[in-house]
Amino acid sequence: MKKMILHLFIIFMIAATLIGCSGEAPKEFDLNQLTRVDVHLLTDVNNEIIIKEEEKIKVLRDVLAKVDWEQGVKTEMSRKEDVKVTLFFTYDKNMPERLFEYSIWFNEGDASLTIIDREKNAYGRLEKQEAKILKDILLNN
Repeated sequence: MKKMILHLFIIFMIAATLIGCSGEAPKEFDLNQLTRVDVHLLTDVNNEIIIKEEEKIKVLRDVLAKVDWEQGVKTEMSRKEDVKVTLFFTYDKNMPERLFEYSIWFNEGDASLTIIDREKNAYGRLEKQEAKILKDILLNN
């Protein structure tokens, strides 16, 4: 009887260890863990810019926190996006980075911008001042 209890205890400990150490990244990203942004400019000549400077990353964190998101919205745009950005989040130094890709349209008429996260069917907007800051960092790096 004592051996059976000991075996059950050992099995329980192993199971708890395996479940507790699954290492899954959080479901939602934490902007404080943003470490890099890759910008893919969709012009006649495809250009890619990598933003890793801490000052620019901090500004990007602040601006992205102000995006007004609508979840569960499937959208179609009338033209191709101006840029695609990939956000790199580091949750643990021993794990690979987690990537989120967004398509961004710059709306010249009202100086806003539109962001679409196709993976989550989310649509976001930034208004004038924040849109200008984000556009300047992404295009004039």
